[in-house]
Amino acid sequence: MGEQLDLFEASASAIGYLFQLRKALLFCVEQLRSGPDWSVAVEAGDDIELSHEQGRDFWQLKHRAPGTRITDAASDLWKSLRIWATEWTKHDHSTDAPTFFLLTTADAPPGSAAYHLRPPDTDGARDETTALELLDQARATSRSKTNKAAYEAWDNLDLPQKRTLLARVQVLDAGPDIEKTTAQLTGLANLAVGHEHAERFVQRLDGWFLQRVLAQLRDRSAGPVTGLEFDQVFSERRDEFRPGNLRIADDIAEMDATGSEHGDKTFVHQLRLLGVSDNRVRRAVRDYLRAFTQRSRWSNDNLLRPGELGKYERRLVEEWETRFDIMSDELDEQAAEADKLREAKAIYRWVEQEARFAIRPGCDEPFVTKGSYHMLADDMQVGWHPDFVARLMALLEPAAGR
Repeated sequence: MGEQLDLFEASASAIGYLFQLRKALLFCVEQLRSGPDWSVAVEAGDDIELSHEQGRDFWQLKHRAPGTRITDAASDLWKSLRIWATEWTKHDHSTDAPTFFLLTTADAPPGSAAYHLRPPDTDGARDETTALELLDQARATSRSKTNKAAYEAWDNLDLPQKRTLLARVQVLDAGPDIEKTTAQLTGLANLAVGHEHAERFVQRLDGWFLQRVLAQLRDRSAGPVTGLEFDQVFSERRDEFRPGNLRIADDIAEMDATGSEHGDKTFVHQLRLLGVSDNRVRRAVRDYLRAFTQRSRWSNDNLLRPGELGKYERRLVEEWETRFDIMSDELDEQAAEADKLREAKAIYRWVEQEARFAIRPGCDEPFVTKGSYHMLADDMQVGWHPDFVARLMALLEPAAGR
């Protein structure tokens, strides 16, 4: 039973951290509407600290199971008050006082302190005086050891400080849980990239945001996420999903051929027929790996239109056919091997240096063209040596028969 309880608590804690990150990211997306003058920090002054032109907002987030209620002695409420009471003593309340928010999926029962601290526009229930009385009463009667530090922080405030603090507190109960928060993010993503790409777009933002928050937590000099920074990242990720673009993944663009064993691939045998250097073979293997991996990822992410790769490869083959047929016409049956190699190397040099056919107008990365040609060469749909079919068949058939 104890082990099951530990697992439950660990799971709840993990969900809480994910909820915090997801809500912080949602804040960033929502703030884009207000311009660039804002910043969001995680685990700085509070769970989330949002700075904007109107001031600063400190957010405590609590992700609780359905049916949870915020009583006057609830630890979630008092832990938040402890953090805020400590923060409250640091400020000149007339100029730089932040607003404090407790966002929780739990319910504030009618008549409770939390209920009376809901926003002013929430069914007219806000009553800071009553909330103060209920909190003082809970502090006087509660024997909670969990809340001990919070009660001490509360005691350190005098009556005017308690009143001015509570005037800045808003409890947002019955708030959206992590699933609903994710749905809110996806809904905003729909507006940016369309329904078919929304989930993938959110995943891309999630990945960047996690790494950015980790950098902030490891090194405070990294600072919070700023509006200018996030606007640039958001725009770049959004542009990846525009109809004329296909994103090249950074990790794929940096792949090399070190340690790759592709000596038995047909496209490598094609290059060996020409006698090209080992360095050029390694670059060919690198381009092949990058193109193969990137095209697979596009397919897995459903970023390609039906038949798009087939149309692209048909264009590559047709461009190759023109040059290969010209070469074949200029070489008669008695052509010397040296002449054949010279012409074949010219075609392959064209692939290396000149062939740049964009799969989409906004995606003209050279390795896509070069690597795709090596993929076609591996299937023997294209070749460089004028006798590549016959020579490869003679080379590969004995190996296949063994």
